[in-house]
Amino acid sequence: MKILIINGPNLNFLGIREKDVYGTETYDDLVRMIKKHATDSAFEVTIVQTNHEGVIIDQIQAAYGDGTEGIIINPGAYTHYSYAIYDALKSVSVNGIPIIEVHITDISAREEWRKLSVTAPACDLQITGEGFEGYLHAMDALAALILEKQSR
Repeated sequence: MKILIINGPNLNFLGIREKDVYGTETYDDLVRMIKKHATDSAFEVTIVQTNHEGVIIDQIQAAYGDGTEGIIINPGAYTHYSYAIYDALKSVSVNGIPIIEVHITDISAREEWRKLSVTAPACDLQITGEGFEGYLHAMDALAALILEKQSR
């Protein structure tokens, strides 16, 4: 299964930023964890991190034609206001690519402005508050969605 994982702004600063909120594990730790799970589960995974909204949109659009079977996205702060990312996600989801939104923290228990996700309605599932493990949960859930789609 070919899976694209997109991480948005400031996720490259995991282990540096707000350690009391995000912990001390680094972005490299997260990538290693994802790659190990991908190997163990026979997933082909591409991991992208960018601080730029347009690059996120370009990656989503490229996934439509490159054989990607599912997308996991942590849009970072773009979660709360990027209708452009929502539109890109919706464009590929209605054309058969399942999408799961992931957040390391429980966004519903944080600042008021973080509680709304404008991107989640374009996704099949949202996983929040599970730390780095949420990505592994998302990979397994995405695999189930892909298999379900293939069996139809």
